Amino acid sequence: MDPASPWAPLRRRMFLILWLANLGSNIGTWMQTVGAQWYLVENSSNAAVVSLVQTANLAPTLLLGLVAGVLADAFNRRRLIFGANLFAAAAAGTLTVIAALGLLDPDSLLLYTFLIGCGVALSAPAWQAITPALVPRREIRAAAALSSVAVNAARAVGPAVAGVLVSLLGPSFVFGLNAVSFLGTAAAVYAWRSPAEPEDPERMGEALAAGMRYIRAAPRIRRILLRTALFMVPASALYALLPVAVNGHLRLGSTGYGLLLGALGAGAIVGVVLLPRVQDRFNDSVMLGLAAAVFGAGTFAAGSFPAAVLAVLLVFAGIAWIATFSILNSAMQLTLPEWVRARGLSVYLMVTTGAQALGAVVWGSLATVYGYGPVLAAAGLVLAAAGVSVSVLPLLPRTGRLDRSVAEADLGIEPTQEPAPDAGPVTILIAYELAPDKAADFVHLMHEVRLSRMRTGARDWELVHSVTDSSQFREIYDVATWREYLRQEQERTTGEDRKLIDQAAGLAETEPRIRWFLPASA
Repeated sequence: MDPASPWAPLRRRMFLILWLANLGSNIGTWMQTVGAQWYLVENSSNAAVVSLVQTANLAPTLLLGLVAGVLADAFNRRRLIFGANLFAAAAAGTLTVIAALGLLDPDSLLLYTFLIGCGVALSAPAWQAITPALVPRREIRAAAALSSVAVNAARAVGPAVAGVLVSLLGPSFVFGLNAVSFLGTAAAVYAWRSPAEPEDPERMGEALAAGMRYIRAAPRIRRILLRTALFMVPASALYALLPVAVNGHLRLGSTGYGLLLGALGAGAIVGVVLLPRVQDRFNDSVMLGLAAAVFGAGTFAAGSFPAAVLAVLLVFAGIAWIATFSILNSAMQLTLPEWVRARGLSVYLMVTTGAQALGAVVWGSLATVYGYGPVLAAAGLVLAAAGVSVSVLPLLPRTGRLDRSVAEADLGIEPTQEPAPDAGPVTILIAYELAPDKAADFVHLMHEVRLSRMRTGARDWELVHSVTDSSQFREIYDVATWREYLRQEQERTTGEDRKLIDQAAGLAETEPRIRWFLPASA
């Protein structure tokens, strides 16, 4: 199989096994969603209550995303995914029993949907972060697209099957299938022999601070997150209000609802085949703009168009959906370095699912007041505006194409001279001597070096120059502890960071001199 093929990762046995497990779990999740939403529709719940199913499903990622990312970076990802899926299976099993006994009400349905979402949220960053351990770097974009296929193929199969099963056997049956799907995922993950967990994991507080510091100092990551939010907030209206539209002017019933969701999923599968060909003609930012406009058309149509026309438009919307998330997900995977990958992906998932969860509440509340038709039309227009916004807010240059290799730096310090790991804060002072004609270029480069230092551990940073000798510059920054400084130099500074640092140092007349300081009281 051609390594450039969108299906290339499937030839790798462990990726295939875990992909199939993820597909099964996503089918179970979509069956659960259809069962829950249709239970509320049949019990005459208003649009706001129906939309809360999506909120209950996704809000846990907003609440637990950062913690899940820290756990995935600091501990064994296989064990984390295994335990989280067992928890989700237990919650889904309990919901099944309650529904089968006839004790289910809207409050308990939303509660157990939330608990199932907690299990998914705890495992999601680890799921995302294991991709580079399963496929080579050149296949990461294809792997990201296939991961989206697992979600969207499930959307094609799960809702359609669930619509039939709910009408024949009731919601409790699909809730039980969801519990079984989580058990299947846990079994597949248990069979995987993952890389060893870190020997010296970061402490929870340090890891959280390091992750947030990285995001703040990473302009490319922040732009990816912004593009994600600009798409997801209006796009959430379609998933939140489609069941209301089906029960309204479309009058299709649960089977018809499942088939319309299946049209979205079918479009996503078609999109996997088309995406590599289209990407040869358009850059990623243009693709994101086109995809937002196409998904907006499907959202607009859901509020008033007849079912046959809507189904066709939803196929194109499914293509747009997978194009958007293939680009954004792979950009995150390829731009984040290994040491902070799960934490960065957890923030990405928080933005993705948080925007869906909060958007569902907003659109559902507006639909209760103004009706679902005008609200879906408004959301479609907002998506069109989001597509146009790529002209002023595109992905930044070289997103996904940075050198993320790490090589340990030789600090030139004898082991007997090294401070205790917890000693700190450490102040690092680097002296540079510049020729007058190179000072401006040096200062410009050092702005990029500043971001690198802040991403990898620095808390404060400044560049100063001598009042009496204009050739003398000093870079000064603080790191919390000596342990954190060693992590910065030996585990976090990537090839891209080294290139920037070396370019700045190369402008100096002599080799820059580095010195380290601790508080005198230490």
